[in-house]
Amino acid sequence: MNRLDRLSAFLIQLQSRKVVKAQDLAARYEISLRTVYRDMRSLEEAGVPIIGEAGRGYSLAAGYRLPPVMFSREEATAFLTAEKLVSSLTDAANGASYRSALDKIRAVLRSTEQNYLEHIDTRIEVLESRRPAIHPGENVMQTILKAISERRLLEMDYFAYYRQEHTTRQVEPIGVFFLDNFWHLIAWCRSRNAIRDFRFDRIFNIRLLEVEFDDIHEPFMNYVKSLYRDMALQPVQLILDQHAYLHLGEQKYYQGYVSEEITPEGVVMDFMTMSLEGFARWYMSFSDCATILSPKALIEKVKTIHTAAEKKIQEMQCC
Repeated sequence: MNRLDRLSAFLIQLQSRKVVKAQDLAARYEISLRTVYRDMRSLEEAGVPIIGEAGRGYSLAAGYRLPPVMFSREEATAFLTAEKLVSSLTDAANGASYRSALDKIRAVLRSTEQNYLEHIDTRIEVLESRRPAIHPGENVMQTILKAISERRLLEMDYFAYYRQEHTTRQVEPIGVFFLDNFWHLIAWCRSRNAIRDFRFDRIFNIRLLEVEFDDIHEPFMNYVKSLYRDMALQPVQLILDQHAYLHLGEQKYYQGYVSEEITPEGVVMDFMTMSLEGFARWYMSFSDCATILSPKALIEKVKTIHTAAEKKIQEMQCC
């Protein structure tokens, strides 16, 4: 990136955030701190009212704004692609808001870029997965994001899958993320007095309360990394007949697939699973064509399930 483009990028960063740290600019644009300081001085000399606070960062004087920026063709295409993803992966209200925002972006594009977007609009599509995405309920996303922004308490009716129970929770929302076709809310649960992960599709009613909470929680990503780092993943290794392997398709990715190796004896596959019970039940669907190499605990799980299945079959035959 040349210096002129970088100065323009700095201005956009300053206009889009309350405070911009020199370290963040240096990391984003892969330059030294000295270069950041020099460029900021250049902007100040050009008349941009930059406020620099030691130990905090840079900000623009209140009320200063540049005319609307022009988007490049690549940036406009990225917006269009994002619209397709947002419409597919979020609720209808959020998708409508994004489409409205994109219309405003189209309005400031040059006519050549507008024509370009119009031409490729019908050439980009996000198809539904074979494992359908579960969209959050009406306005769930917007309600949660508003609560996060305003630091207000949420009350929701939630179905806990493992306990198979409906509960009413009051939570302090921290952040949301999307994983494996599901939206999740990370929040401090006042009922459990701990951080919890709530799946949107299990929230039945949600209410934004007038009660504010102190934002004393750690950064959102710390919780996400901690939750999924602490999951006890267990290695599994199988060997499958070539014919059986061809029928696995995408199922393997939902079971913690890691790698595979084709050998004369068959396809050796490695997995990292969070549940030996769940993996054992999946394995049973093709167990006549596969052998468990490790661990022994998985073999015992399969034996237990097989014994219980045989007993059920015998009971049905006796009826």
